[in-house]
Amino acid sequence: MSEAAPGRRPLWIAVLLLLAGAAALWGSSQFVWDEARNLRGGDVLPASVPLALLFLAAIAAVVALGGWVRRVLGVLVLAAGVTAAWLAVAQDGALPGRATAVLGGLLAVAAGVVLVLRGSAMPRLGGGYQTPGAAKRSADPERELWNALERGDDPTARD
Repeated sequence: MSEAAPGRRPLWIAVLLLLAGAAALWGSSQFVWDEARNLRGGDVLPASVPLALLFLAAIAAVVALGGWVRRVLGVLVLAAGVTAAWLAVAQDGALPGRATAVLGGLLAVAAGVVLVLRGSAMPRLGGGYQTPGAAKRSADPERELWNALERGDDPTARD
């Protein structure tokens, strides 16, 4: 296994939890929550679809962000997940719809916890690449020659 593999596992866990949470919230909006008045979950709990979209957008942010900003995102996801679960519990309606919405909220809470605890250790999108100006000099002269070749420079050319 590579050195980055331990950091990638929490990243994928967070992404999958957010995806499952978004799917559960969207699915709960499609259930009939009140058969007497023919109300679907989106009518009873109008925040379910926007919260599902928020969790989908959080997936892109998790992959793109890094460090302490990813932890702040984790706190926001955690708060949104608690809100989703609390709103679902507070509503009247059929149990399958409410349970699915609570599940979606709890999955998002779990993703938020993973992001808060392990967010700064996860790899970032493009984290392995540097701009040519930001490349650091290596203490190993042989490695410097290889770095020059990777950049497309001729290491044998004299200035």
